[in-house]
Amino acid sequence: MTENYTALYEEHKKLGASFTDFGGWQMPLKYSSELAEHHAVRNAAGIFDLSHMGEVWVTGPDAAAFLDYALVGRISAMAVGKAKYSLLCNEDGGIIDDLITYRRPAPADAGSEGTDRFLVVPNAGNATVVAAELAQRAAGFDVEVDDVSAGTSLIAVQGPKAQELLLRLVPAAQHSLITELKYYAAVEVPFLVGGAGQELLLARTGYTGEDGFEIFVDNDDAAALWQAIVAIADEGELTPAGLASRDSLRLEAGMPLYGNELSLEGDPFAAGLGPVVALSKEGDFVGKAALAAKKETGAGTSSGRKLVGLKGLGRRAGRGHYPVLKDGAVVGEVTSGQPSPTLGYPVAMAYVDVEHTELGTALDIDLRGKAEPFEVVALPFYKRQK
Repeated sequence: MTENYTALYEEHKKLGASFTDFGGWQMPLKYSSELAEHHAVRNAAGIFDLSHMGEVWVTGPDAAAFLDYALVGRISAMAVGKAKYSLLCNEDGGIIDDLITYRRPAPADAGSEGTDRFLVVPNAGNATVVAAELAQRAAGFDVEVDDVSAGTSLIAVQGPKAQELLLRLVPAAQHSLITELKYYAAVEVPFLVGGAGQELLLARTGYTGEDGFEIFVDNDDAAALWQAIVAIADEGELTPAGLASRDSLRLEAGMPLYGNELSLEGDPFAAGLGPVVALSKEGDFVGKAALAAKKETGAGTSSGRKLVGLKGLGRRAGRGHYPVLKDGAVVGEVTSGQPSPTLGYPVAMAYVDVEHTELGTALDIDLRGKAEPFEVVALPFYKRQK
């Protein structure tokens, strides 16, 4: 597999990170203790390198209509400045990727009214596939698809202190851009980096269950921004965090991970993402017929398997692909599982036959030949206090 390195790779080495391959990228797994990094995000703030994610601009008079056709959501209904979680599916309804789309103001040089502009952010391992799929689906639409993933870095600051920290890098007169920014929205913000001002796209989004932000920046400026954010934090306020803590945080928050909970073989309804699929929107979209048929058969509600949360009643945790049992019979499979650092007991997500998914249902996970008791609980496992 090709090894890709983000523009922040040397910063991670300086901080003593251990690395792992993720979607073909060498990414920091942890810097010291994954538990310490997890708790730092829950209690103060953590800084993550997400530069392995993709960035694809979609621009043109037909941009909104094109994304309505290419994705399962009603993207055209999104206001400028907002963000929307959606799915890219194939004709069979299988999930190619889950992604976030940001609606941005029309380009200053558009030269005509009605030109729309969107930033689509796919997952790391799927970025190339998503960009190619969007380009292919653009035929017949007056739209440009521009994959800028190779030149763009993405830095996330997540945790209850995230806003306070970022305000220290922004002129006081511009603080309201951040303090008034709603969840799932984005805005251009003038950051002070290395004594100079840079207007960067800041989104109030994240993957940890905490309040937090994601900042898009050119690769050439990524290290300076990373260093500036680290420098403005006092001791204990900000901790570099790697993929290990990112995974435990997103699991507690009940957020699906592509390759674990989502795949080409799965479908949105079984994954609990039925509300994301806008079957009622006007016109056709890729996968619409197949997804309508799946919904008609009761996928994820009265037939097949459904993604559920499982709370461990013992001390041992289930892991991906471990069988889920009911009275000794296999009724499902774990997709993600580990001890919850915040809650203090094991948690897991699993696809389970729908007849065994009622909240409170007692199930077991087969831990290599030994049945460990779990019960079905509502997702997310953890929800921050606002």
